[in-house]
Amino acid sequence: MKILLVEDDKTIASGLEYSLQQEHYSTVICHDVESAKKVLAEDIDLFALCLFDLQLPDGSGYELCKMVKERRDIPVIFLTVIDDEVNVVMGLDMGADDYITKPFRVRELLSRIKSVLRRYQKPSQAKNIIDIDNIRINTLEGKVFKDSAEISLTALEYRLLLIFGNHIGQVLSRTQLLEQIWDVAGDFVNDNTLTVYIKRLREKLEDDPGNPTLIKTVRGLGYKVGD
Repeated sequence: MKILLVEDDKTIASGLEYSLQQEHYSTVICHDVESAKKVLAEDIDLFALCLFDLQLPDGSGYELCKMVKERRDIPVIFLTVIDDEVNVVMGLDMGADDYITKPFRVRELLSRIKSVLRRYQKPSQAKNIIDIDNIRINTLEGKVFKDSAEISLTALEYRLLLIFGNHIGQVLSRTQLLEQIWDVAGDFVNDNTLTVYIKRLREKLEDDPGNPTLIKTVRGLGYKVGD
């Protein structure tokens, strides 16, 4: 599989290239937006995944993410420093699949890459059974079970859980969630209401709702279910 890496720090780029090649990925490296756009315009079909630094000398990873997502459905992972975490929300709303904060361990990045690629390799048709830890969603019957015991959910709670179940391992921003559930049953769901429904789901599904391990909050970005 070929990966496009756009990183202006040449030392970091060189180290990542070596690590990726050790895992049998081939790489193309760019150090700025202009050169990356040229590569994407000519060879976007060659890439299985893109790694974009958020801050680049002549622009940002946002531009590249938008360009990729408009042309192909391939995964994009952002590389970002801690101070930029809240800004990643914009990238997630554009369709970015994940982000990793610098400094990071190469092993963690490789794990994220494999996780995202697995999601894209799954069949596109809806799954009849979705398992998340000890929670099972039977989409044919519209039922949810915890340790084999059926859990009663409202239409909106079920829809919200199903969104998480179809995006296991992916950070979902509040905006993404709101866009997908606002019109269920003709109801308008605002930001405060979303908070309430997340709380209700945790109360029904988590062993310890005060310390959730199923629906995890990603500070400044949104929520994530699974790894």
